[in-house]
Amino acid sequence: MRECLLIHLGQAGTQIGNACWELFCLEHGIQPDGQKPTASADAEAEAADDDSFNTFFSETGAGKYVPRCVMVDLEPTVVDEVRTGTYRQLYHPEQLISGKEDAANNYARGHYTI
Repeated sequence: MRECLLIHLGQAGTQIGNACWELFCLEHGIQPDGQKPTASADAEAEAADDDSFNTFFSETGAGKYVPRCVMVDLEPTVVDEVRTGTYRQLYHPEQLISGKEDAANNYARGHYTI
């Protein structure tokens, strides 16, 4: 089995990453809370052969599927949008990393002070 870890950096990376994870959930039948709904016996037999979602999601002991990703941004508002959005229950809190303030598009400020 292959596993992919996605790292989303900055405002654009976090916003695009959140949209991608919504699509991954739709494609693999995972609900916004990380649960995979049970299906009928015929559909379940077909789904048993397809474990491709394990490439992108890891299963917790409680049966919840969590994305294999990390979202990082110095400025907290974009990551807070993910924390309070529709898919907020999908992510583990340790996957969403944000700073207290951004570098205001100034490399030196971000490198030397934050």
